[in-house]
Amino acid sequence: MLCSDSPRDCDGHGTHTSSTAAAHVAVYKALFGEYSSPCDAVAAIDQAVADGVDVLSISFGYDHIPLHEDPIAVATFAAVQRNVFVATSAGNAGTDLGALHNGIPWVLTVAAGTIDRRFRARLKIGNGFSVSGSSLYPGTHSTNESPVVFMGDCANATEELIRGKVLVCQGFNQLLSLNNSGAIGGVFVANVTESLLEELIQILLPAIFITTEDGKNVENYLRNHPAAKGSLEFGLTSFDLSPAPTLASYSSRGPSHSCPFVLKPDIVGPGSLILAAWPSNIKPKENGPSSLHTGFNLLSGTSMSCPHLAGVAALIKKAHPEWSPAAIRSAMMTTADSLDLSNQPIKDAGKSERTSTAFGIGAGHVNPNKALDPGLVYDAGAIDYVNLLCGMNFTAKQIRAITRSSTTNLCSAPTLDLNYPSFIALFSVNYSSSSSPNEVLEFTRTVTNVGKGTTSYRPTLTPLEGLSVKVVPNKLEFSSEGQKLQFKLTIENNHPVKKKPFVSSGYLRWTEDGGDHIVQSVIYQCRLIYPI
Repeated sequence: MLCSDSPRDCDGHGTHTSSTAAAHVAVYKALFGEYSSPCDAVAAIDQAVADGVDVLSISFGYDHIPLHEDPIAVATFAAVQRNVFVATSAGNAGTDLGALHNGIPWVLTVAAGTIDRRFRARLKIGNGFSVSGSSLYPGTHSTNESPVVFMGDCANATEELIRGKVLVCQGFNQLLSLNNSGAIGGVFVANVTESLLEELIQILLPAIFITTEDGKNVENYLRNHPAAKGSLEFGLTSFDLSPAPTLASYSSRGPSHSCPFVLKPDIVGPGSLILAAWPSNIKPKENGPSSLHTGFNLLSGTSMSCPHLAGVAALIKKAHPEWSPAAIRSAMMTTADSLDLSNQPIKDAGKSERTSTAFGIGAGHVNPNKALDPGLVYDAGAIDYVNLLCGMNFTAKQIRAITRSSTTNLCSAPTLDLNYPSFIALFSVNYSSSSSPNEVLEFTRTVTNVGKGTTSYRPTLTPLEGLSVKVVPNKLEFSSEGQKLQFKLTIENNHPVKKKPFVSSGYLRWTEDGGDHIVQSVIYQCRLIYPI
């Protein structure tokens, strides 16, 4: 069992009871630097399953290899068969389509989002003038009052001129050259993203990054007060940052190379600048202050968002121990937030704050409270995944490599239509033709009532550009908890041919009559330049 000092739950649970102090954490080392082997990954996952874990969090993956050769896919298939929930990271390859880790249909693939918290610092000058900016400097919380000077882009900032002073620079091109320069600190006038900010703090110089507008105010003040002195104050935090959450710029995007018929990633969790427990005998930053040792660090990546979703899965599993991994995944996906905290569509930080697509955020941002009570779930088991593999034309030998089973007659019911809580419609387009035939795709889904016994749901569909979308029946009536009902979603492509791939997205929502449940599934369609 691992513990951080923060909750103090290891020491008699403090004010918590043993049942509310959540969980035992087992850590399995699977990667060994340049000597890492896929066999080690399989062995670590197999050992965790043998030890009886309930939830697996896997923050690594292998790129662009088929499922039957992917050690994560092979090992997690066995885990899911044994009712172990698996959360995996989407990867940190950025905005290029198809760079996704772990596009595996039987695991949860987690993208990374930003949060509404910003780490700040303040420049105080003279008798009351101050500006705040972004900073992750981990050293002392404040500096002594020192001369403050503005030197343009600081290209001519020699050590003799800046020693013992707080330097204000236009832009941050000279940031690294000012490291160890003898300056008390630096104030850099530049709008920076959170991911860039993390790169810029890998220095010894106490630094603040302020907006262009604030930079002009500082410059004007210093021109009128050339002998001004000031100080820097670090360790501040502000909240209610907007827009938030956003899709992090580094988060890998779908589609899944290994299984394009299932929309990936599945969901977004908090991943940027996450306060994480850290070994106190290792410096958080290798080139940071030599005296800096702490039990916490600020980390970013889908390696941070994946454990968040694993934690949510553990909460759901505690509340609903009878639910399968697929039911838990469904609960999180169908209750995810597609809007940010300002009720606007979630933005993409890597695409100039344009609206995110489902290849970036999947179903949306996790909402743990709603996920505990989803109303309906889309369930699936091992045989459903085998039928999908058969539909993808995997050979019996390849399927047995995944299932690690000698069972024959595996492909009695092949299908590409997995009972999944999202929809991806893949249409092929022949650009050599002057017209594109109307294509019709049908999806059959089964939902299980996990709410109150007698209830009914009605569907609503958001319009999808270029598509005709229908769902039947127009009402699902449940008479008991655990009852399963089926519906069919039909998508017809009636859009004229374009000279580039075309995408659109919308939602199917099942709304409970006289109840609080809204079961939301994203529909994403993509027209490809090659046939599936």
